[in-house]
Amino acid sequence: MSALEELTAAIRKAAERVGPSVVAINRQGSGLVVGKDLVLTNAHNLRGDQAVVQFPDGREVVASIAGADVDGDLAVLNAETGATKVIDPSEWSDAAPEVGDVVIALANPRGRGVRVTAGTISSVGRSFRGPRGRRIQGGLEHTAPLGRGSSGGPATDASGRIVGVNTHRLQEGFYLAVVANDELRQRISRLAAGDAPVRRRLGAAIAPAHVARHLRAAAGLPDVEGLLIRGVEEDGAADRAGLRRGDVLTAAGDRALVTIDDLYAALDGEGDLELRVVRATDEMVVTVRFGAEAPKAEGGETKA
Repeated sequence: MSALEELTAAIRKAAERVGPSVVAINRQGSGLVVGKDLVLTNAHNLRGDQAVVQFPDGREVVASIAGADVDGDLAVLNAETGATKVIDPSEWSDAAPEVGDVVIALANPRGRGVRVTAGTISSVGRSFRGPRGRRIQGGLEHTAPLGRGSSGGPATDASGRIVGVNTHRLQEGFYLAVVANDELRQRISRLAAGDAPVRRRLGAAIAPAHVARHLRAAAGLPDVEGLLIRGVEEDGAADRAGLRRGDVLTAAGDRALVTIDDLYAALDGEGDLELRVVRATDEMVVTVRFGAEAPKAEGGETKA
């Protein structure tokens, strides 16, 4: 059998084995049936507490959210899957993906039917930012073309076994996926059980250090190395601590805040957070206390 014939056979196998389980989410993303009445997708495909799931046979149901990890860009939905084929995570590929492996991507964009494309793994161990700006580690990069509405759909190997969950497109024809490994299986199980991770959030839109320097220079203020607050969520932790738009965060405890990842690392700690802040020309220390998670922010700069 020639290489082209082998690729053709692999695409058909993936379409036959996985295609019947690939659904559309809110007509803007895709998902995969991973259990009886359970659908896996990207968290960024959700709007509100419910989602419309459209199955390959055209049936539509309103789903509720069993659990969502916004920072990790994953969600599990409760939806009446009926007779739709289940692709159980226990049957996913156990092999670690390697550069050069064939990868086949499946999606159901806008509920217009399952689409299947093929490419190769171009990179492993990639990190990328989730919807709120936190880094997602260990991603898979591949070249199987994905159109709009494909995020949340599966990527398979040549045998039709799941190797990843597609997240978004990069420039120049490359695409990223969360790797389907034991860690992902455990995350799915926890989300399906309603055990969603809760991470501390400052409740502010953050601009990087170079933006802070530019805006302060334009206002005739002294140069400061730190992260600029561009907006504050009402009744979020930052708001309750008295932080304001225009404040520059220079340090959290003994940690200098040079990048947004420095701030996320500080937020992953425990207890109150002491921030060193520059407001215009005044320097101060602000203590941030955390209670219930602040409301999710939409759009704009990185949200912390």
